Amino acid sequence: MELLFIIAAFVMGFIALKINLPPLVGFLLAGFGLHALGFQSNDALETFADLGVTLLLFSIGLKLDIKTLLAKEIWLGATLHNVFSTLFFTFALLGLKLLGINMLANIETAQLILFGFALSFSSTVFAVKALQEKGEMNATYGTLAIGILVMQDIFAVVFLTASTGKIPEITALALFALPLFRPLFFKLLDWAGHGEMLVLYGIFLALVAGAGTFELVGMKPDLGALILGMLLAGHAKASELSKSLFNLKEVLLICFFLNIGLSAAPTISGLGLAVILILLLPVKGFLYFIIINKFKFRVRTSLLASLTLFNYSEFGLIVGGLAFKMGWLPADTLVAIAIAVSISFIISAPLNNFGHTIYQRSRHWLKEHTAERLNPMDKLINPGRAQILILGMGRIGSGAYDELKEKYGDIILGIELREESAKQHQELGRNVISGDATDPDFWERILSTSHVKLVLLAMPNHQGNQFALEQLQTRNYQGQTAAIAAYNDQIDGLIEQGVDAAFNIYHEAGSGFARHVSEQLDPQFNHHKDYITH
Repeated sequence: MELLFIIAAFVMGFIALKINLPPLVGFLLAGFGLHALGFQSNDALETFADLGVTLLLFSIGLKLDIKTLLAKEIWLGATLHNVFSTLFFTFALLGLKLLGINMLANIETAQLILFGFALSFSSTVFAVKALQEKGEMNATYGTLAIGILVMQDIFAVVFLTASTGKIPEITALALFALPLFRPLFFKLLDWAGHGEMLVLYGIFLALVAGAGTFELVGMKPDLGALILGMLLAGHAKASELSKSLFNLKEVLLICFFLNIGLSAAPTISGLGLAVILILLLPVKGFLYFIIINKFKFRVRTSLLASLTLFNYSEFGLIVGGLAFKMGWLPADTLVAIAIAVSISFIISAPLNNFGHTIYQRSRHWLKEHTAERLNPMDKLINPGRAQILILGMGRIGSGAYDELKEKYGDIILGIELREESAKQHQELGRNVISGDATDPDFWERILSTSHVKLVLLAMPNHQGNQFALEQLQTRNYQGQTAAIAAYNDQIDGLIEQGVDAAFNIYHEAGSGFARHVSEQLDPQFNHHKDYITH
């Protein structure tokens, strides 16, 4: 049976990819198709699906700054949306009940509130997948959406604890001591190296130290994985650890989407209610837009964040299943939620793919905030009078900055992805700001490059340098560009794309090493003209 699941997932995922849809849409459809043929989920598939979600939350934690959650626009925005969305869905369901929808006829108001609460959540799994596929996890709207989803996960933990009557063990208080183990976790991460032990250590942290420990004391396991990831977020190898787990996490999440499709046993009444829920979904997205925009975010940020969150959550299935077991909701409502979640993913996927196009076509009739009133997270970027722009302030970018500053003076602006690294550069006297040049959002926020005469594409990611070059060309940049690359074919591609100069980092590193040795050591050699090396 598992082999059939793999075949179906591969075929449908491949078809979805070929018609420019995310593969997860194909995985969902594969689950529906298998269910229609009489197949059902099994323990192995559910276990793998749970592991995938746990590793996903651990990976989110590795990239999450705790200060993000403390921002008013995150915790208050998530709370306001949860309250207003729950109220909207509750009143909508009451209205449907009064209209004579049979499925809702015998459901009490308290249970309808629970139903509305389940529908107010958005899918963490879907949103993160969509952001990763577009490479926009670090965009302002991506950070905002992830922060809201993490707050929703916290709400979920509180609800599940209260509704089941399962009080965490007294030993749960010991979890507050976890930060004390942070130096040990850091040291072990240093010792783990860069190979299979790094992957194994990540799995241990997510599934044992995080999920396992939290489950042991009566807490939600997924929350444990998220918190363990957040504890490691400040380590220099956090990004490498996340990347090492990426492929394993992606494979396991295939099981998650397959499982959703296999869990729905469509009935006429369940399908009818699911269609109604899908028709109500735009109101949920509109509430996201209004609330986010009220915190003075740009229209573009508000719109793209809302599209990322424009879906129902797998959490709804958990709530529905729990309510069904307790006799609060009929079985058809669980079917309706399962179908609505799946359809919302299928609708949301292309909307996210075309999010930038949707914004371009709607920006003219959406009211924008003035530049002075914009949220600090979404301020416009002013390069000032800088004439040299360095994208990527790693070792190569930093070295180039110092050399060019010595030769040309203070006419340089560096762009660094991580805010902490940007601050470190600033402390060293460099003119560096935080920004992600691989994110279209960065190029939407930058005011002007009219004074810039030279751009150095010094990011370690070749695709990132290519994208930045495309954005410069799109904005009719008239100056010169130089880029780094690791391979000769990449250099050829950059030159064909229009870069003025491209350099092989390994070749240049060798030349730089030799030059540095000569300058620092000043070795004295005997010169023999007739010396020949065989």
